[in-house]
Parts: sequence; structure tokens; C-alpha cells
Amino acid sequence: MKNLVMLLSILIILAACQKDNYIPKDIVLPSNLQVTLDISSATVDVTAHADSANFYMFTFYENGDSTMIKSNAGVATHTFSTSGEYSVKTVAYTTSEHFITETDVFEINLNLGGTGAPTSGPTSPMSYNGYTLVWQDEFNGNALSADWVHETGNGNWGWGNNELQYYTSQNTTVSGGVLQITAKQEAMGGQNYTSSRIKTQGIQSWKYGRIDIRAALPKGQGIWPALWMLGDNINSVSWPACGEIDIMEMIGGAGNNDKMVHGTAHWSDNGSHAQFGDSYTLNSGIFADEFHVFSIVWNANSITWLVDNTVFNTMSTTPAQLAEFQEKFFLIFNVAVGGNWPGNPDATTQLPQTMYVDYVRVFQ
Repeated sequence: MKNLVMLLSILIILAACQKDNYIPKDIVLPSNLQVTLDISSATVDVTAHADSANFYMFTFYENGDSTMIKSNAGVATHTFSTSGEYSVKTVAYTTSEHFITETDVFEINLNLGGTGAPTSGPTSPMSYNGYTLVWQDEFNGNALSADWVHETGNGNWGWGNNELQYYTSQNTTVSGGVLQITAKQEAMGGQNYTSSRIKTQGIQSWKYGRIDIRAALPKGQGIWPALWMLGDNINSVSWPACGEIDIMEMIGGAGNNDKMVHGTAHWSDNGSHAQFGDSYTLNSGIFADEFHVFSIVWNANSITWLVDNTVFNTMSTTPAQLAEFQEKFFLIFNVAVGGNWPGNPDATTQLPQTMYVDYVRVFQ
């Protein structure tokens, strides 16, 4: 009798488990859940879409409390009271019992407004499926971390591009959780403009991964901000044999220039400079108006460029002549003035101009 009771109990438990995991044939689970976060000061706007989803539930977590918002349209808004790291869980439902979920972690930084930086714009999560966050700089504190060094001077006649600035550490500041690189019209070292150029060379470098950089860009004719990478072996093989990955470059100015960024790779093709790139243009506004997230996803087969998680360029790196991109690269952030590509500043250019970087994160 005792054994019979135990057997019945096991069957009941198995039946319950089967019921919980059972999906009727006429039910299709949601799939391809895409979540976008847009942060404006303390307010987070979340937009979600999943195939076959009928409604959504958003849960915002803040200092031990949670706020839940149900939405048929897949949108929700929540305002936080303090700076900090927070999360939102998004659940896409077919029925109340059939759903998929995603949790995104993000930062609220209420100090940005005191730096002159924009206080709005898209952001990116602190984690991705299949990736680990291996290095980051959130630019907290009041100085650059030891992972960065400055390059100074005029680069022996304009860093190879006939640029007009003299790079100095004085044009770099860190405050309010944001890095600022400012281009100014002032004489130094025989040049009429100053700016800054920082790099992680010899300290931090990576082979493959996803890199996200949240930044607001300067603007104007002759202004040339860049977030980019060079191969670790540049000192032994020189450029372009070391390879170059331009995560983002913008050539400021009228027309589409202040609203267009470029993602490009450079390498040596049998001793000759070769390059491949494409551009991304905002539908409205310019890149100085608010923060945007500039990214690459880089592996043994390809490099993909994204703005606000939207792909705009992909390059295969499997051909033998692209072996540069199977090695480690370090980061460089700078704002150049003038040069062969943007041309010189003119009467329309307003200086100083600042590039604001909220964070840089490397996932592998």
C-alpha cells in the first residue's frame, strides 16, 4: 500500500510537470524579442517587439522596489529618482501562460547635465547573450583611468592627414560621469587649434568581441571626431599593415555631414592601402543633439558596424589579405580639426566643440 501511494504521488508530480511544460498545438510562443532603451536624463523609454506577441509586461527595478507596466503596444516609460545602475525585465506574451523574457541593465547618470553634455539619447545594455563584459570605462571620477595615455604634439605635420590641431592633455576632462574631448581655436606648438587624442595602446587591447561606445559628437565644418582602433603591431609593421577599424568617424559641416557617421576598415593589400566602409545617416536631427551608441561586432569571419544597434555595414575578414583583423587592436578617441578629408574650418564653424563619451564597453 505504501509503495502504491508513492507511485501515485510520483505520477501526479510528473503529470503536473508535463502540464506546466505543455504547449498546445494552436499556441505559438513569441520569438525574436527586440528591446530598445532610450534614456532622457532620469526617464527611460522602453520599446519592445516580438513576433507572435499579443501583449507585454515591463518591470522596472529600483533600489529594492519594482514597478510593473502592462502594454499591448510594447511601450513603457519610467522615471528614476537617483543616479545608479538599474534593470528592466521585458516579458512578451502570447497568452498569460506562454511567454519569453529579457532583462536589460542600464545606468542613469543625473550628473551629465552639469557637464554641458546632452541628457538624452539611446543607450545599450550591460550584457548580451553569449558575451561576457571583459573591460569597461564608465568615466566616473575626475580623471582618466590608468588604462589611457595621451598622444601629444602635431604628429609631424598633421598626423598624416594635414590636420591643423596640436594635441594636448589639457583638452581632456572627466567629470559628471562623462569624458570630454574639446577642440579649441588657440595657438600651441605652431598650430592654430588644440584638441586631445587618447589611446589604450600598450595597456588594453582585444581580439574579437562587441564594443559599444555611447557618445555625443561635436559639429561644424572642419571638425573630425573619431572612435577607432589600430593593431597592436603598428610599431613593427607600420600603417596600414597593422590594420585600422574606425568604429565611428564624422566629418562635420553643412548638409548631411553633421548627421552622417562612417564605419570603415583599412589594411594593406600587397603593400597598397585598401579600405572598405559605409555610412549611416540620422532621419532627423544631428549627432550633437543627443547621445548615440556606436558599435562593432567583430569575430574571425567579419566586422559589423552598428549605430543604436542598427547594422549599417558588414565586411568579411576571411580573405587571406585581411589577416590584420585576426590580431589584437587598441582603442583611440580623438577630435581632429581640419585635414584632407574634412577640409579646414570656415566662418560657419563655432569653437570650442566637444565630444562627450558616456562609456565604452568591451564584450567577448
